[in-house]
Amino acid sequence: MEGSKRKFEDMGLSPKILSAIDTAGYESPTPIQEQSIPIAMEGEDLLGLAQTGTGKTAAFAIPLLEKLLETSGKREANIRGRRPEVLVIAPTRELADQINESIKQLGIYTKFSSLTLYGGVNKNPQDDRLSKGTDIVVACPGRLLDHIREETIDVSNIRTLVIDEADTMFDMGFLPDIRKILSYLPADKQTLFFAATMPPEIRSLTSEILRSPKSVQIGTIAPAKTVTHSLYPTTDKMKKRMITALLDHTATGQVMIFTRTKRRARFLSEELDKTGFRVVPLQGNMSQNKRKQAINGFKSGKYDILVATDIASRGIDVSEVTHVINFDMPNTVDTYIHRIGRTGRATNTGEAFTFCTVEDEPLIKRVEKVLGSKIDRRVIEGFDYGGFSPTTNVSNREEHDKPHRNGTRKHGNSFIRKNRGSARHPKNSRFQGNKEVSRRGEASRQKHFRKSSRANG
Repeated sequence: MEGSKRKFEDMGLSPKILSAIDTAGYESPTPIQEQSIPIAMEGEDLLGLAQTGTGKTAAFAIPLLEKLLETSGKREANIRGRRPEVLVIAPTRELADQINESIKQLGIYTKFSSLTLYGGVNKNPQDDRLSKGTDIVVACPGRLLDHIREETIDVSNIRTLVIDEADTMFDMGFLPDIRKILSYLPADKQTLFFAATMPPEIRSLTSEILRSPKSVQIGTIAPAKTVTHSLYPTTDKMKKRMITALLDHTATGQVMIFTRTKRRARFLSEELDKTGFRVVPLQGNMSQNKRKQAINGFKSGKYDILVATDIASRGIDVSEVTHVINFDMPNTVDTYIHRIGRTGRATNTGEAFTFCTVEDEPLIKRVEKVLGSKIDRRVIEGFDYGGFSPTTNVSNREEHDKPHRNGTRKHGNSFIRKNRGSARHPKNSRFQGNKEVSRRGEASRQKHFRKSSRANG
């Protein structure tokens, strides 16, 4: 602990921030923090590229609080109606809340205030909070533009702008809103720009808004090395039966399951709940209150499984997630990286399971190119595939009956492996009690799934 404390002290941090770091339990700066904090404290623009789960929030929260401490003596503290000096833009409500909590935690020994602005909730309380003044605003683009246009927020005093998960904002179509927001901000400001991936559109935006930025890139823009990847060839109609079989055969801790649509997230959550699993959905049609309840329940362990869509899942930071399951293959490699970033966070290990159909093979090849290796194809032992052969999802089909020396069946450069259950997290499993309920209801469950498959495709 002493060694890690000296690392933070070497950055020239104030006693108040160092005390907050200790109180928050930070043992040592992560690579993105170690490289970004000194640059940001010098007032330089910054382009930070790092995988999710590497500590990007503290990498900008710590220096922005330090800069506020430097200027706080030049103005009266806590005056009514004071204009915010720091603006953090985030793509989702969940991420905005997470960032705000981190800022409050790291600023616990300061008198600075922060608030969140996002849609889906009553705007009047936000107006009231803004009228009383604040130092830091963490906002989603749409609601922030509403406040700017209605003049309930004054952004003319912004000295530091942080754009977090810029690649996600591009995926969600927020770049036009970002450009509009930038037109209202002072030209003379520091900008900290963070992303996990860098598509061409985002790189173009950085060239527009950053002034001679210093770049920090931690590793390659790919899923963390602490995550292992597996593919489960299947068909779309078979997925519902397959997910319960996979959960029954796998020792897990907390699991996030991703679906393609809000409707599929809702229905899958209902199916798993009926089989005895402790599960909760998270999708964009839910009210903000219910979304918070879902996330808090998942974080606290009330629920073992969170079934989410991509947009609703942004900003979920749960270090105990042991498995990510792609019930539906994502549309892009970047989305795959974001999903898988929910597990294997920091120094923890994780596993990524993906249900894939023959239509998913082109994207799988692009993911494998990023990973630098083939992903294992697996089958679930004892699962009734009916007339479907999992080997049809690989390119070299004629090789699938050739025995390999380790007992697997070879397909090109991949292997179809039997899933005998994960031994990685046997002590962390919260499903053991629910599994017995699930097995007792096997007959009724399969009947229900067949009926649901006919109804929902």
